[in-house]
Amino acid sequence: MGIPCYLAMTAAEMLGNAAMPENTGWMACQFSSWNDGLSNLPSTLPAGCVLMLSDETPICGHDPQRILGELQECIARFSCRCLVLDFQRPGNQEAEELIPFLMMLPCPLVVSLPYVRDNCGVLLPPAPLSTSLEDYLSPWRGREIWMELALDGEILTLTEQVAKTIPLPYPNLGTEGFRDDALHCHYRTQLTDTCAEFTLWRTMDDLRDLIKEAETLGCTAVMGLYQELYSTEKL
Repeated sequence: MGIPCYLAMTAAEMLGNAAMPENTGWMACQFSSWNDGLSNLPSTLPAGCVLMLSDETPICGHDPQRILGELQECIARFSCRCLVLDFQRPGNQEAEELIPFLMMLPCPLVVSLPYVRDNCGVLLPPAPLSTSLEDYLSPWRGREIWMELALDGEILTLTEQVAKTIPLPYPNLGTEGFRDDALHCHYRTQLTDTCAEFTLWRTMDDLRDLIKEAETLGCTAVMGLYQELYSTEKL
């Protein structure tokens, strides 16, 4: 059966699809700009959906009790699988203080790296292209691990003096070049008089193999963007 792959969808994407993916995530609840609670709460969701709360709008003067109540109502109404805190603004004290309230929710809590706690699941960024998955996940073994998926790439440039990496968001380079089965990526090389340049990227087949290995290493679930993964080719 394999570990579940949750695809994060906007409200427009959900409304515009008659055939929904098997596992979906609501992307994303936010801290309200006009009151001390949340905005973009769903009016309908498939049962078992993942609810996501982002800090794209920073928390500032919001009421933890009100937020807890709004999330409790939503989770109970739609039988949500879990709450994922996709917090990417480190160092916000109010965000730190909110997490103990959210641990009272009647579903698992999964938290991104800047705010992860010992007694909740961890949401990891996509596995690096130049690191083995086992090495990447090993610091988190023994706890609930959720990992993001992305069809990203990178250019690694090596000279006698330095190694430099440049990210390539969604390069869509297909299957040209070579495939590294250990790192679950494709690559090509270019040599000049002054450097060696390696271009690395992942295809959908690479992601499928990555998910299979992630399951053997104890990963609970993976997550990606619907617009990037499902609309291209179903995982």
